[in-house]
Amino acid sequence: MNLNISNSFLPQTDPDESLAFYRDALGFEVRNDVGYEGMRWITVGPAGQPEVSVVLYPPSADPSITEEETRMIAEMMAKGTFATLVLSSTDVDAAFDAVQSAGAEVIQEPTDQPYGIRDCAFRDPAGNQIRINGV
Repeated sequence: MNLNISNSFLPQTDPDESLAFYRDALGFEVRNDVGYEGMRWITVGPAGQPEVSVVLYPPSADPSITEEETRMIAEMMAKGTFATLVLSSTDVDAAFDAVQSAGAEVIQEPTDQPYGIRDCAFRDPAGNQIRINGV
């Protein structure tokens, strides 16, 4: 069996802020931007990797989510504990400088971890944790 990651989904609370973060701070390409009934889904992905996309979606788009679950998701997103995206870079420090200079909220500056990687972390406008690992 040959499986590849195609799409991953991250919730967004403000499509314009999310679009600016992923496009301008991370340098992702915008692949799709679709609105429907007052909601907006934006598909972005790293340049040079057209087979990998991240769909930024409104968490309230799933009709099976209850009002209580919607509230819990919003609380977890605000704390940065709902979703995480892990990226990799050959130069974590340069990536950190670029994302920080774009105004992203820093969670962790570049750090050598005891498990053998150097990484850093940010929060996107919705509160999702974005980690960058060295390769």
